[in-house]
Amino acid sequence: MTPALKLDNLQVTFNRFRALRGVSLEVVSGESFGLVGESGSGKSTLLRAVAGLAPVTGGTIEVNGKTLGSSRTKAFYRDVQMVFQDPYGSLHPRQTVDRLLLEPLAVHGFGDIERRILRALDEVGLGSSFRFRYSHQLSGGQRQRVAIARALILEPSILLLDEPTSALDASVQAEVLNLLEQIRRDRKLTFVMVSHDLAVVTHMCDRLMVMQHGAEVERLTASELARRHVTQDYTRNLLIASQGFVRPAVQNA
Repeated sequence: MTPALKLDNLQVTFNRFRALRGVSLEVVSGESFGLVGESGSGKSTLLRAVAGLAPVTGGTIEVNGKTLGSSRTKAFYRDVQMVFQDPYGSLHPRQTVDRLLLEPLAVHGFGDIERRILRALDEVGLGSSFRFRYSHQLSGGQRQRVAIARALILEPSILLLDEPTSALDASVQAEVLNLLEQIRRDRKLTFVMVSHDLAVVTHMCDRLMVMQHGAEVERLTASELARRHVTQDYTRNLLIASQGFVRPAVQNA
């Protein structure tokens, strides 16, 4: 089976700083794959490299069997969409929700615009009453739902999720995560999710890669992480930090 996303020796360098140091991975179609690590580990850079927002200086990226070049085509953006950490920063403050959803449809020449906008709003749990509001008239959770609707409206097969709930209150985080999981199952989407929260990754992802200094530390299933069956000290330290310094079990080599 052709993987939805394949990276081979992916490298990104900014002014001699090696942000990604030869990362390779394959994400199966329909899978939810997590990237975890402390700030500066390279996980968000990896997503941005796939999306064309960070310069790839080595290696290759394949999406649904097609090798990507240095630029991204319209077809790519119909197939791959990204949801950012800060919903307020990713939405134009002078555009209504209607305009925000209309713009990608117009750029890609979609018809039946009215139905698509109403469907997208309904799918993220907002409804038509939010259609003509501005982003400053929405709560943080509502803004992120609009951002998700905007990503979904082109009917992509892959969503890149860069800390999509970290700016939200805990109760709202749970609602948005459950919404994303329901959408993934209904649409059979592939997720690649960045998070610093190991509990979020365990809940949302099938497999995950732990990153440090732009490189892979280890790869685990969500079940192995939940049972604290890890092999690397760095991953153990992440678990300790996320569990109030409760020492995790050590897996025998």
